[in-house]
Amino acid sequence: MVWYSYLVALPIYLAAWLHPMHVSVTEIEMDEKEKRLEIMMRVFIDDLELTLRQNLKQPELDVLEPKGQSLDELMQTYLKPRFQITLDGKPQVIKYLGHERDNEALIFYVEVDKVKKWKSIQVQNSIITEIYDDQSNLVHVTLAETVRSLRLTRAKPTDIITFESK
Repeated sequence: MVWYSYLVALPIYLAAWLHPMHVSVTEIEMDEKEKRLEIMMRVFIDDLELTLRQNLKQPELDVLEPKGQSLDELMQTYLKPRFQITLDGKPQVIKYLGHERDNEALIFYVEVDKVKKWKSIQVQNSIITEIYDDQSNLVHVTLAETVRSLRLTRAKPTDIITFESK
């Protein structure tokens, strides 16, 4: 009878194991010397491609070889309303730098220049949440060797981290 319970449970375990995770990881690091936030955003290619296809109404879009616009042009437009940073209540201008491929993911590089000392950072990251309601956008913020993290979702696309002053 024990083998029967394993057979019944096996499809449930397999479904959970095979179900894809929908996640992006963003690293934000304060470069004190250069007075800028350096940002790397890692996104799975297939999730991004599906999102851009729907968003742009281009069902045949190939993000690795887009026609008409470069991936960098597409991403600048896509990220602008979906990825925003506010420092101590002041919205920041995000500068898109480019991207590179890393296996099944794309890494996008952005930065915020001319950053003055700050204590709180508000991050909005709602990428891919229009496609997957289980999308998690993890954000790790490093300031003076202290790392704090956020998990942003469709239900909570924006959150704030406050760093204690020393």
